[in-house]
Amino acid sequence: MVALLFLGFSAGLPFLLVFSTLNARLADIGVETATIGFFSWLGITYSIKVVWAPVVDRLRLPVLDRLLGKRRSWMFLAQIGIATGLVLMARVDAVATPTLMALCGLLVAFSSATQDVAIDAYRIEIAEPRLQAALAATYIFGYRLALLVAGAGALYLAEFWSWQVSYEVMAVLVGVGMLTVLIVREPRVNHFSAAQDLAESVARETAKRAHLSPRLARFAGWFSAAVAGPFVDFFGRYRELAILILVLVAVYRISDIAMGVMANPFYLTYMGFSKTEVADVTKIFGFFMTIAGSLMGGVLVVRYGVRPILVAGAVLTAATNLLFVVIAQQPPDIIGLAIVVSADNLSGGIANVALIAWLSSMTSAAFTATQYALFSSLMTLPGKFIGGFSGMVVSNYGYVEFFFVSAVLGVPAILLAAWMLRHGSRLDALAPANNSEGESGAEVSERVSQGDQR
Repeated sequence: MVALLFLGFSAGLPFLLVFSTLNARLADIGVETATIGFFSWLGITYSIKVVWAPVVDRLRLPVLDRLLGKRRSWMFLAQIGIATGLVLMARVDAVATPTLMALCGLLVAFSSATQDVAIDAYRIEIAEPRLQAALAATYIFGYRLALLVAGAGALYLAEFWSWQVSYEVMAVLVGVGMLTVLIVREPRVNHFSAAQDLAESVARETAKRAHLSPRLARFAGWFSAAVAGPFVDFFGRYRELAILILVLVAVYRISDIAMGVMANPFYLTYMGFSKTEVADVTKIFGFFMTIAGSLMGGVLVVRYGVRPILVAGAVLTAATNLLFVVIAQQPPDIIGLAIVVSADNLSGGIANVALIAWLSSMTSAAFTATQYALFSSLMTLPGKFIGGFSGMVVSNYGYVEFFFVSAVLGVPAILLAAWMLRHGSRLDALAPANNSEGESGAEVSERVSQGDQR
């Protein structure tokens, strides 16, 4: 849990620096609102990490793997990329060369997404399933602490010094994650058995392609086992429920993410608050509210189970977006802003803990990084894509209409989460933790369909 606290910090630090903090920077220096919205597409990198997750899951890095192990070596390499990208972003003039700023941000986002893949695999492999909710809460605490630093901290540094100093300091703080990687131990769960299983799977798949040249047969066998295998396992396990699960993952955070793109421009340019006021209320005060929400979420999941809290989190997230509709029609009031931010962050903390614990429970130990990357990629992709058009919606219609639409976007998540709650017993029976040793996903599905729900 201590390791996950600091790794959560390492994962959270770069996120706002290519998202809302970057949006605040662009708004502060006079970049057009529509352009700021399109910059949010940098976050799509986090949403397509499933494309290269099989590489992170299976490929051992030369030299670094021997020194650190598979998971830690990928984390360390990604952190080097994050620090490099932040230094470059610190020195780029976004008004004169917005494309160059976007490319530097892309390096940070790509490296950060790669780090997320490795950390998620580390988190799931380092402890047994019964501890995953606690690990998720600790991870979120570290993540939110980093968001406080990269949000409020970056705004304070920009207010009293400059945006260049702000981003340079953030680059130095990447060292916290690098030091953590050097100290923590490599997971002992799953690695050797998974490697043996993979080798056997590759050998079987290669033998099926004996009609090909040896080199092509080996590549096709590896691709089938290492890349396609995680997806075959998931769809074979959950069968007709698989699509609905993935749709719920895809829509669960649309409301929250789409609204978040325009939050800082709303505070700074529409409401007229200063950077320090925004930092005080939305970052520092909001940080403690998010932590409170995460703790509440962890307790509620233990007390009532993950799926009921998943439903509650979806309802609260959509409902709190409607509060922004209210304050957008009122004169600027720091107290009113604090109340709305409190409600928004409490609901977000509860929803995130429930979602992470639920996704972790559906991840097979044999394909940890790839399957969780599939979930977390889908979790943010629709919201990031829709968020790219948020600046155009605000420019053409206004903030009131934008916040109302963002609340309506949460309705599908509520309905699907309620549907999952009704089918909880079947989902529990199909979960990897309840899988009999040696059974494939298809075999588990067949066993459950015949009524054997051990």
